[in-house]
Amino acid sequence: MIKLYGFPLSTCTRLVALVCKEKNVPYEIISVNLAKGEQKNPSFMAVQPFGQVPYIDDDGFLLYESRAIARYLSKKYPNQGTSLIPSDPKAEALFEQAASIETFNFNAFVAPIVFEKVFKPRRGLQPNEERVKELLASLLPKMDAYDLILGKQNYLAGDSVTLADLSHLPYGTAFYGLGDGFTEVFESRPNLARWWKDISNRPAWLAVKDGA
Repeated sequence: MIKLYGFPLSTCTRLVALVCKEKNVPYEIISVNLAKGEQKNPSFMAVQPFGQVPYIDDDGFLLYESRAIARYLSKKYPNQGTSLIPSDPKAEALFEQAASIETFNFNAFVAPIVFEKVFKPRRGLQPNEERVKELLASLLPKMDAYDLILGKQNYLAGDSVTLADLSHLPYGTAFYGLGDGFTEVFESRPNLARWWKDISNRPAWLAVKDGA
């Protein structure tokens, strides 16, 4: 069984748990208390030298970085559960294209907005609203492009869901939950809204949405 070392509510830990659920891969969560700084303990950093969650132990194979873990599990179990990374070279290239879209046109803006609006207040810090405003302004034309793409196909890499789509869920859900001005980013774009409703209601995500 996969041992998943992470904080159950963390975005990156839930991404790995989501992939496990989609692939029907059993896992055991080994909780790391971020509030107590357990991710900075020498025993943790001996495996994850950056002191960040999560990492996995797959029968002695240790791997960190949630994107790498998600790809590893998707490729290790290609015929189990949901197929998340295509094997055909052209289809895989389109998946890689979609994965880059998520990294550089979504996460690059949404993650820092969530940091300002969610993570800072949890630490008793004030969000930088000017920074949020700038990030949101940069995000909007990216979402117009998403709406265009998703008007031609069901998912970012074609008509089948892939890991690229699912990778939006942890930060996207936090962003969507910030309220009207943020929810509207998705809801005002019909193709984007349809896609978001689809992926955010997948049983695997609902199973880990509130904790890995």
